[in-house]
Amino acid sequence: MAPYESDDMTTAREADEPRARRRRAARYVVPVTVMGVAAATIGLVPAIADSGDPDLPEITAAQLIEKIAKSDVEQLSGTVKITTDLGLPDLGGLENSLASGAMGQGEDGGSSADPSAKLTELASGTHTLRVAADGPDRQKVSLLENAAEYSLIHNGKDVWGYDSGSNEVYHGTVDASGEDREQQPPATPKDFAEEALKSVDDTTSVTVDGTAQVAGRDAYKLVVKPRQSGSTVGAISIAVDHKTGMPLKFTLTPSSGGAAVVDVGFTKVSFDRPAASTFDFTPPKGAEVTEDGELDHGREHSGKPGNAPKSEEDLAKGLDGLKMLGEGWNTVATFGTGTEGGLPTGGAGGDLDGFLGSLGDQVEGEFGTGTVFSTRLVNALITEDGKVYVGTVTKDALVKAADAGK
Repeated sequence: MAPYESDDMTTAREADEPRARRRRAARYVVPVTVMGVAAATIGLVPAIADSGDPDLPEITAAQLIEKIAKSDVEQLSGTVKITTDLGLPDLGGLENSLASGAMGQGEDGGSSADPSAKLTELASGTHTLRVAADGPDRQKVSLLENAAEYSLIHNGKDVWGYDSGSNEVYHGTVDASGEDREQQPPATPKDFAEEALKSVDDTTSVTVDGTAQVAGRDAYKLVVKPRQSGSTVGAISIAVDHKTGMPLKFTLTPSSGGAAVVDVGFTKVSFDRPAASTFDFTPPKGAEVTEDGELDHGREHSGKPGNAPKSEEDLAKGLDGLKMLGEGWNTVATFGTGTEGGLPTGGAGGDLDGFLGSLGDQVEGEFGTGTVFSTRLVNALITEDGKVYVGTVTKDALVKAADAGK
């Protein structure tokens, strides 16, 4: 099957400068979403596994992308296996404590049923989710654990989170405009695929690489790769259902090789309408129910972070002048921490500075000196004057970006 290269789609993708800025910002948002979920995901193998290689009609990459865009699946149910392997250092459980604190959990409150905290568990390891959807107003995601289950249910204006292990309930409401729904973390291959395809531009190669069978369904394999050197992304492979155009599996492999960094795929899927009772929820007897407003109030008075920014403008304000450097897959986000003379440890300094410094590599350049913290996908450079450079790029690319942005 002849490959279709993305620069043949240049004319169709021409956009004004504001749209270009949004596309570049999306390049930064995708890895952050992956780390935070997000959303996130297994690679028993580093790419989509073929099973029978179904014989399907030939299709170009442009046609397959259009097929994804036109997919109108609104009803489904199934099981999703999701694995994330960012290669984070083992901190002996400290990383989980830091994540819980950042999300407002801990001594001063926060509910174990709060989805903003619970879904951070998807940032590492292998997890199984049961998912169901019936249009834009009814969705359910259940995280299956060893001896418990966590469910997040959206039914009309209500959003419920339930942790069966602690018997705690979170309750919130959805903005009638649907804006809040757009802030939900990704949980299915389609969510991840849509985010990745937002970033396709002239620096990208997009091809169709044969066929596969996923969850018993015939699918095409769409492969997205950077043309530029310096990116930590090796390839993104998306299995697209032949009949519906819905992505069934999403796999991101790093340029360094090895297992997938993110792998999200259906193991079972049905496109029949789920029973209405799937989305019903009543707090169990004796459950502790926390309203969303109570969580926000607790965060305000405990000094803990509240909800995440909902816009690029809010994000820029919170990160001391967020700027984007470079282009395409080599885009680097930079912002200030408001601190100088070392790592931004919130004033702790001393042993904590030394501990955090030991996790990174010391680098120097025209910008001065700094520390690079690395994962298999996202790398971050913190300079001695308190600036941060972060992106899905190599350590050398970060140093170049810092030199250019000094």
